[in-house]
Amino acid sequence: MKTAIIGLPMVGKTSLFTILTGVTQEGRIGSTSVRTGVAKVPDPRVDALAELYQPPKITFATVEYIDAPAISKETLRDPAYLASLRVVDAFAHVLRVFQDETVPHEHGTVDPARDFGDVEMELILSDLVVVEKRLERVEKDRKKARNPDLDKEYDLLIRCKAALEENIPLRNLEFEAEDEKRIRGFQFLSQKPMLLVLNLGEEDAPRLHEVENEYRTGALAGKANTAVCGKIEAELAELPKAEALEYLSSYGLSEAGLQRIISATYALLGLMSFLTAGDTEVRAWTIPIHSKAVAAAGAIHSDFEKKFIRAEVVNWKSLIDLGGYPGVREKGLLRLEGKEYIVKDGDVLVIRHS
Repeated sequence: MKTAIIGLPMVGKTSLFTILTGVTQEGRIGSTSVRTGVAKVPDPRVDALAELYQPPKITFATVEYIDAPAISKETLRDPAYLASLRVVDAFAHVLRVFQDETVPHEHGTVDPARDFGDVEMELILSDLVVVEKRLERVEKDRKKARNPDLDKEYDLLIRCKAALEENIPLRNLEFEAEDEKRIRGFQFLSQKPMLLVLNLGEEDAPRLHEVENEYRTGALAGKANTAVCGKIEAELAELPKAEALEYLSSYGLSEAGLQRIISATYALLGLMSFLTAGDTEVRAWTIPIHSKAVAAAGAIHSDFEKKFIRAEVVNWKSLIDLGGYPGVREKGLLRLEGKEYIVKDGDVLVIRHS
């Protein structure tokens, strides 16, 4: 999974990138380069299973993040910049809530709802350019020969164009499976899921969840959001875990921004984790919610999906409580499931294959 961190200048994008990946860089302001980093997804279930089995290898799920230059009319004309945004699965859009006279805002005032609208408009206009260019080509090709596929694409593009001209992002539209497949190749920016990350000041840290709810039911109603105190948490990214949590608790925060953002991103994208555990490795695997057992097997290895026979399934907590597979077998809690079984978050699977 790849997520791009986007937003206007001076909103705290690089601080968020540091919070998530631990990667720091001085003098980032004004940079036009794209940086990438990987965040390990915190998972206490992996920690508990690793404690039980003591394997030589422990593998957490990961999310790749891109720290992109600030969005503007200029950057959205840069083919390389656009290419870096089109290949991601989602956007984490950082909105400035903090007040700081030493950090200028390009509009002179702090207004997260206005800033969200500005960036959304730029994404919509970028997509509209793509749609209009493609429509010109399709119209020419339709005049040369009758082609049902071109007719369907034309109708789909006309629908997209109408929505974009009404300032409606394509993520707000519903598409049939065939149209969804047809539109996927365009990698439209306004179609990508977007998590709004409210960047608060130190004074708002104790009321972080209250601020989230205020925006969720007010100026940004209906938009997925979470909040962080970027300045505080970027500094904590370099501290040992126990020390960082102690410092966070002094602000009334029970968990780090990394955990909140990744949990919100998983929820936005409809993702979850299943686990594999044994003496050689404990590992978390990311799959879409409602995935079948055979698809989960494919996440481990394509051959497991092709040659799938059965999956042994047990809840991770039962495995911990009963001390491993012998204990859950004795209690009858290790089930054999077929390829149609819907995997649940926190299931531990052992795949049987030919």
